[in-house]
Amino acid sequence: MADRTQKQTSKLDTVEPLGKRVLIRKDEDKKVTKGGIELPDSIEIPTITGRIVSVSTQIENDEDFPVRQYDRVLFNPKHAIPVEFDADNCLYVVPIEDVVAVFRKSE
Repeated sequence: MADRTQKQTSKLDTVEPLGKRVLIRKDEDKKVTKGGIELPDSIEIPTITGRIVSVSTQIENDEDFPVRQYDRVLFNPKHAIPVEFDADNCLYVVPIEDVVAVFRKSE
């Protein structure tokens, strides 16, 4: 009988979002505002920022959604699905409808 306690756990190599979704690395939570106000740990902010790590093929081919890999975005985390990739990354699969803004530099 095989020893079940010695199961091999495979690490994820990549995560590719499917459908109308993007994979976002969430920015670290800010503890102090620009004005110097310290925020409590329990504060809940309905929208958060992050960088797009990966875009589904469906979004990539759709001109109605002008987002690309590495864009910094503002998103609503309500429908975001956390992905346990590794301890240092806060990754979320997010429906494109929950991406509410893209930060762009003016040229």
